[in-house]
Amino acid sequence: MNTKELKIEACAKIDEYRDDILKVVKKIYDSPEIGYKEQKTTEIIKKEFKKLNLETQNNISITGLKAQAKGNTSKPHLAILGELDAVKCKEHPDSDSNTGAIHACGHNNQIGIMLGVAYALIKTNIIKELNGIIDFLAVPAEEYIDLEYKEYLREQGEIKYFGGKQELISRGYFDDIDLAIMAHSIDLGEMKDVIVAPQSEGFIRKKVKFIGYENLSEKIFEQEINALDAAVFAINGLSTDKGTNIDKDNTRIYINNEELLKTSGSVIMETYIRGTTVQELINSNKRVNNRIKEATKNIEARAEINDTPGYFPLLNYEGLMEILVDNLDGIISKEKVIKNFKLEGFFDTGDLSHIIPVLHPFFSGVKGSLHSDIFKTTDYEKAVINPAKVLTRTVIDILSDRQNKLKKLNSPPYNKKEYLSFLEEISS
Repeated sequence: MNTKELKIEACAKIDEYRDDILKVVKKIYDSPEIGYKEQKTTEIIKKEFKKLNLETQNNISITGLKAQAKGNTSKPHLAILGELDAVKCKEHPDSDSNTGAIHACGHNNQIGIMLGVAYALIKTNIIKELNGIIDFLAVPAEEYIDLEYKEYLREQGEIKYFGGKQELISRGYFDDIDLAIMAHSIDLGEMKDVIVAPQSEGFIRKKVKFIGYENLSEKIFEQEINALDAAVFAINGLSTDKGTNIDKDNTRIYINNEELLKTSGSVIMETYIRGTTVQELINSNKRVNNRIKEATKNIEARAEINDTPGYFPLLNYEGLMEILVDNLDGIISKEKVIKNFKLEGFFDTGDLSHIIPVLHPFFSGVKGSLHSDIFKTTDYEKAVINPAKVLTRTVIDILSDRQNKLKKLNSPPYNKKEYLSFLEEISS
């Protein structure tokens, strides 16, 4: 069969298994779990892979899951991703009453899209008519939340990084992958249905403990310099420096000792440093750290700074976008396509996009802001079924491409070693 015929058959198979796919989507929605705790979700997906006669590699990065389907050759090697974890939003009417977890992120839809591609290519045996290999990867811990638990896991040596994709990169699961593909849900209103070239900033998480000293500054202030004084001096300095890129909307300051006026007291500041490039992130972070150190030193106090890698900005690959747009035909009209749209959130596919090409469109079918108490899926056709068809058609094009368009894509800016060195630099 030619590629057109393969696409028709594959999409028909998605329609045939529509109810099965959506049953999984809704089952995962009813069992939300936080990152690195997604045991029930993993079992649900494992059963679906078993139905497809796919062997699974379990417990990759604690709760991750991998299944592989082989075509006629070993290259290209694709990864189709779906994210396992939920967010916390106790105010959401559907949240778990015990944990506050809820899929107000659309990750359950992502799993449905991933399974839709798997059903389309394997139930039809189309995979055997294509080149290459596909890894279906259920990835843990995309949401940057529940940080105390992740810090505990890191202290125990069970993880090195908070983000699931960061962890999988470090463990080698993307070493032989030529391209990663996934889709996300987002509210685009009534007029649009897909973002084909999303953009996002990156961030670094910063936690600073301010500590005051006794008697050293009486000649200046005629009083002790306590932790709150140290924090105020540093924060005032940062607030007047436009080059620091501090995310003021996501900064919190709290006292972790009621006896603040004593020298044993301390004040904690947690914030994010934002940036549109990796180098901007690192430069801004260094600038912030220098400002904090200078401010506290000047008043004879001190600051303990702990930086944790957040996520890198999301990069786009023009050639992949063109293949995707071609495969919207007959499913989503081009009038409902948005290109080069800047998103407010952060995504750990940004990390992947710096070492391999990534295709990460955003589809409609949901209402409400991501992570909010009003987020819900309103149209499963738009949120799951159509994206599964579009991605399936795109995969067929890529894996049947004799001209090998993947080789013509722009090279990622970094290799794995360089990427990991950035994470180490941020953490040091």
